[in-house]
Amino acid sequence: MFRGKNYKESAKLIEKSNLYEPAEAFDLLIKASKAKFDETVELHVKLGVDSRHADQQVRGAVVLPHGTGKDVRVLVFCKEERYDEAKEAGADYVGGMDMVERIQKENFFDFDVVIASPDMMGIVGRLGRVLGPKGLMPSPKSGTVTPNVAQAVKDAKAGKIEYRLDRSNIIHCPIGKVSFGTEKLVDNYNTLIGAINRAKPAAAKGQYIRSCVTASTMGPGIKINASKPM
Repeated sequence: MFRGKNYKESAKLIEKSNLYEPAEAFDLLIKASKAKFDETVELHVKLGVDSRHADQQVRGAVVLPHGTGKDVRVLVFCKEERYDEAKEAGADYVGGMDMVERIQKENFFDFDVVIASPDMMGIVGRLGRVLGPKGLMPSPKSGTVTPNVAQAVKDAKAGKIEYRLDRSNIIHCPIGKVSFGTEKLVDNYNTLIGAINRAKPAAAKGQYIRSCVTASTMGPGIKINASKPM
C-alpha cells in the first residue's frame, strides 16, 4: 500500500509493537498529525465476542463529555403538535410522512442522526432498507426511539455517539478532533471505554477487550493499553 511522506514521518514516532497508556497515545497522535485540516480522532476496539450470536451483541450510546467536534444534523420524526418542541431543542429537520416521502423520492440524506417518537415508528419502519445500511435507523437501544425527543436532540447535539459491533467484532467510533488536545481526548476515551466495559455480555468468555487502537484521519494507528479497569 502506498503511504505518503507525511504518513511515513508520523509513523517513525510510533513503536508499532508498543502498548501506550491513553495520555501518551493521544500525545503521540497529536504530534503525528500532519494534515492541514483538523483531523478526526477515532477509536477502534476489537472485542472477544462473536457478533453472530444475539447474546454476545455489544451496542449502546454514550454522550462524550467534550462532544465529537462535529456539527451534528438531526432529523426528528414526531407528531405535528411536537414539531416546535423538537425545533426548540435544536432539531435541523422535523416531520412525519412528508419526510419519509422526501427520503424515498428525493434521496434526501442531509442528516447524521434520526430520532423518532415511538408513535411514529409505524411509518419510519418503511425506511428500514435505506436507513439501516447507513446506520441511521432509530433504535430504543441507542436512545433514538424515545417519547422524550427534545432531550434526545439535545444529547445528539452535545456529542452523543452510538457504538456497535461490526461483522469483525470491532467497534469504530469518533472521539473528537486533534485540536481537542490530550486531556479532552482522554476524557472522551475513558467515557467510551467505560461504556463498552459496562456493556460486556454475560456470554462473553476470556479476554473481553482484545485490542484498542486510536488513529487520526490521516495518521497511523497507535495501540492503547485498555486493560486497566475504568
